[in-house]
Amino acid sequence: MYAIIETGGKQYRVQEGDTLFVEKLTANEGEVVEFDKVLALSKEGQLTVGTPSVDGAKVSATVVKNGKAPKVIVFKYKAKKDYRKKQGHRQPYTQVKIEKING
Repeated sequence: MYAIIETGGKQYRVQEGDTLFVEKLTANEGEVVEFDKVLALSKEGQLTVGTPSVDGAKVSATVVKNGKAPKVIVFKYKAKKDYRKKQGHRQPYTQVKIEKING
C-alpha cells in the first residue's frame, strides 16, 4: 500500500514506515501531522487517482525533527568590474515518519 501526497509544493510517494524530509511544517518534534492532500492511493493492487485529490484519504505522520540542510554558497561576480557578492543559504526542513495511510 502506498500513497502519493503533496506538501510544500512537492509530491512524495510514501509507504507506512517511510522517513522523509519535507518543507518546514509548523509542528514540534513528536507531534502528529496529517496530510489530507492525497493525489493517488494504491491499495491491494488497485490504484485510485484523485481529481485532484482522493476524497476521504489521509496520511498520518509523526514529526521526527526540525532542522536545516547544509549550507549552499551563492557567489555572484562580474568580470573586470570589481563586483562580488557572496551569500549563504540553509533551507529549513521537517523530517517526518509515515505512521498510517487511511483510505
